[in-house]
Amino acid sequence: MTIAFSRPFFGEEEEQAAAATIRSGWVVGGPRLAQFEQRFAELCGATHAVGTSSWTTGAFLVLKALGIGPGDEVIVPSLTFIASVNVIGHTGASPVFVDIDPRTYNLDPRHVAGKIGSRTKGILPVDQLGLPCEIDAIMELAARHGLFVLQDAACAIGSRFRDRIIGGIAPVTVFSLHARKVLTTGEGGMILTNDEELARRLRRLRHQGMSLTDFERHAANPTTFESYPEIGYNFRMTDIQAAVGLCQLDRLKDLLKRRRDVAMRYATALSNHPFIEPPFVPAHVTPNWQSFQVRVRSHSLLDRNAWMAKLHAEGIATRRGVMASHLEPPYRSIAAPLPMTERAAAECLQLPMHSGMTEADADVVLAALDRVGGAA
Repeated sequence: MTIAFSRPFFGEEEEQAAAATIRSGWVVGGPRLAQFEQRFAELCGATHAVGTSSWTTGAFLVLKALGIGPGDEVIVPSLTFIASVNVIGHTGASPVFVDIDPRTYNLDPRHVAGKIGSRTKGILPVDQLGLPCEIDAIMELAARHGLFVLQDAACAIGSRFRDRIIGGIAPVTVFSLHARKVLTTGEGGMILTNDEELARRLRRLRHQGMSLTDFERHAANPTTFESYPEIGYNFRMTDIQAAVGLCQLDRLKDLLKRRRDVAMRYATALSNHPFIEPPFVPAHVTPNWQSFQVRVRSHSLLDRNAWMAKLHAEGIATRRGVMASHLEPPYRSIAAPLPMTERAAAECLQLPMHSGMTEADADVVLAALDRVGGAA
């Protein structure tokens, strides 16, 4: 491929930090994780951050801590990576799908009220592609019906909603630190909350339900033993990951700027494209440009898959747009008329976007789009 679709943006700092952590001998549950959690919380304007092994394990722990289980329902968009839906099923609860705003690809709050029933316990909105959802309207609706809100900000580190950074707005927010994300530790997740008791329980649950933290055990006398008051899991983040994450936090402003420059190059060039529709960004949100998703216009002679195949032949790696989870085998039995979701899933693709890209790289992609469009 001439232009890679995505890749992590690491430097010598991350390499040295990981090596130093290995040499220290404290590679899990140690000081680097504590520092990473503290800095992440401060960045997002939250009181507590809890590092986990992935977004999925973090969101699952939150749902378990909130008591979600069999017989319960959680409202979620279908247009999302399937993990957002799977975590609901992992608890034994059932997802209830809602349609999207076709411009932003985020859950449409206007569609939520009609889905709330006697078994509804919460809403799991997604900041799709790094573009913040309408979290204020969602939280207002949830408050009226006594529902919890778990904001899926897997893609949204550094994004802003009404000039507030994502992470400190909803009662609970979970980020992903996967390799494709703006800020990555290779794999991992981070839970943000202002609820001290919830944070304490989440830390316990991620470590087999252990009553003492690693720090508390190391500081205690040799006959102070931990207990296990509830069944927990091994969903911990390592200090090696946290050391990498600390370096990524140091360069976050630069990572965001690099993506923004490429996104603006794309958006300007595509603003009047005859066949490709660029992303729509509401005036009150600031995305981090985790991804750059475009839509093939209905009058194009080539469908989405044909555009992807021809761009591949030009040396440009792409991916399909965000999936429609309700069309996947585990969820097909759930009757869910979601016309906006299904259209978006069929018509969208994502262009190369990562912090290592340059504006010259974006021009290569744009030139390939012109060649494909001109030959259509």
